[in-house]
Amino acid sequence: MTIIVCPLSRAPDVARSRNVSHVVSLLDPDTPFPVIQHVGDRHLRLEVHDIEEDEEGMDPLCATRTKHILDFVSGWDRSQPILIHCYAGISRSTATAFITACAHNPSIDERVIADALREASPTATPNRRFVALADAALSRNGRMSAAIEAIGPGYPRWPDIREAESFSIRSQFAA
Repeated sequence: MTIIVCPLSRAPDVARSRNVSHVVSLLDPDTPFPVIQHVGDRHLRLEVHDIEEDEEGMDPLCATRTKHILDFVSGWDRSQPILIHCYAGISRSTATAFITACAHNPSIDERVIADALREASPTATPNRRFVALADAALSRNGRMSAAIEAIGPGYPRWPDIREAESFSIRSQFAA
């Protein structure tokens, strides 16, 4: 099955048209979450700023919320697609898509998954804080972070494009 990534502006339509079973929403604390009725309680809503370093007045991802993400995506049975979105579909959501694929493929080289992400989206710029926290939680010993560093940031960058195109990656990778 697939992992779908899109910006907030497209989340309800993509969720409906692709018949997703689970949704992960990663938005700033003051941004309203979309209503996606057909998924019920299979909608993880996390208020988190898209920052990689601590900043005064900002709410970055932490180990506790990383665990919430990992627990939620681990409960996805892959019988239907999962939708992951943030505001622009560039950083928080692409990091979480990568994390989801790594969590579901523990024996696959992280670079294979990162390369699939880059091939699917030239604008993907996964939030390195998200990746590093998940890397530690999944005991990947820095390999997830190294894989994301190897593919580099996407182009063009937000704010040049404002939001990314929707894309998907597979959830299962062959060894």
